[in-house]
Amino acid sequence: MKTAKRPDWDKVLVDIVDYVQGYEITSPLAYETARNCLIDTLGCGLEALEYPACTKLLGPIVQGTIVPNGARVPGTQFQLDPVQAAFNIGAMIRWLDFNDTWLAAEWGHPSDNLGGILAAADWLSRNAVAAGKKPLTMKDVLTGMIKAHEIQGCIALENSFNKVGIDHVVLVKVASTAVVAQMLGLSGEEMLNAVSLAWVDGQSLRTYRHAPNTGSRKSWAAGDATSRAVRLALMARTGEMGYPSVLTAKTWGFYDVLFKGQPFKFQRDYASYVMENILFKISFPAEFHAQTAVEAAMTLHEQLTQAGRQVDDIAKITIRTHEACIRIIDKQGPLSNPADRDHCIQYMVAVPLIFGHLTAADYEDEVAADARIDTLRAKIVCVEDPAFTKDYHDPDKRSIANALTVEFRDGTTMKEVVVEYPIGHARRRKEGIPLLEEKFRINLARRFPARQQTMILDVSLDQQRLEAMPVHEYVDLYVI
Repeated sequence: MKTAKRPDWDKVLVDIVDYVQGYEITSPLAYETARNCLIDTLGCGLEALEYPACTKLLGPIVQGTIVPNGARVPGTQFQLDPVQAAFNIGAMIRWLDFNDTWLAAEWGHPSDNLGGILAAADWLSRNAVAAGKKPLTMKDVLTGMIKAHEIQGCIALENSFNKVGIDHVVLVKVASTAVVAQMLGLSGEEMLNAVSLAWVDGQSLRTYRHAPNTGSRKSWAAGDATSRAVRLALMARTGEMGYPSVLTAKTWGFYDVLFKGQPFKFQRDYASYVMENILFKISFPAEFHAQTAVEAAMTLHEQLTQAGRQVDDIAKITIRTHEACIRIIDKQGPLSNPADRDHCIQYMVAVPLIFGHLTAADYEDEVAADARIDTLRAKIVCVEDPAFTKDYHDPDKRSIANALTVEFRDGTTMKEVVVEYPIGHARRRKEGIPLLEEKFRINLARRFPARQQTMILDVSLDQQRLEAMPVHEYVDLYVI
């Protein structure tokens, strides 16, 4: 006979809530990296506003709706409820596959959580000011980002959701729910309720990330997840109940239904490790497992040009790579849309070899129509190097290595070009951050007049000023 007695809360849920409620972030590196993450993520959203495929999804659900004291959507004039604002911001920042990345047993983009965090913080701040109370500051946003990164990233270290067909945005939903619940002032019990509700949800399938169904949902899936998190946290604030053994319940729990009966494994306690080691996409809007391959392709393009060789002379290109790359983005055959192309390593290598660049526009139909790209793609093969795979999982290295070898029709071969760590890796911060700031400047210039760009930059590049600034005042700088 089964008992109806309510179980104790699953330890995984308790650990998340204890961390969000009680852990004090003291790492200056984490806050500095979070500030860089903030500006890079918002910049990616501003660039996405140039693409109608993205902007058609933005705005209120009912056209013309304006929410009093609502959250603002950067780069637009939208003023929305926090749930829809979270979707808007989340969709923008993920649209071009250019925001940060975390690679482990599960990969993902922890800055996706900014959609829910910024929308909730902005909405709360505007309502606080309207009620004569103190608003949240941007340090609260940075703290929320660090903790959301940590929750998503630490669960991802040892637990592969993709191997059971579940998309990584489940972790965005869980992390955003926990952090937003804390911002809303929920009690520990209410936060547990909220986080349990996030796990109860049926989770997104990865089918929209893979052939033959690759499509644009992968660009708004994180916006959907982070907005759902805000919705669930708000529901928990009303006193809506939770489900203590949502993970461990026999037959009906997450582990048995969706994770092949296996409990989560953990490599480390929650602190600020993930933010401190986050991977930035600085140079190329490309799926991160291909970042070093694109860097190598850019080097080869320069060498080909200097040697007076043409891509037509190439007989074969071998990419020595890691297992995750082969599993996710090693792809032959027709590519039907931009979402398909930016998850194909052959495409992401062929374009820079031919043109000497790889931008978001290079995934669009106009560029893809160039027959040279598919001709060169067909000559590119991937081979796993077990050492690359080992270093990819090594917590002290976390490399994302790729090596390219070009063979010509005349039988000659170019020297292999190896790139172990991309420009956005923690090991290359000194080299990468100036380029990240330049990327932000370029993205601001896409949307704002010079004076407004300067106002945003003056605050955004000053750690102390940014942390002290009320959230709504900072977001107002991005209203166009």
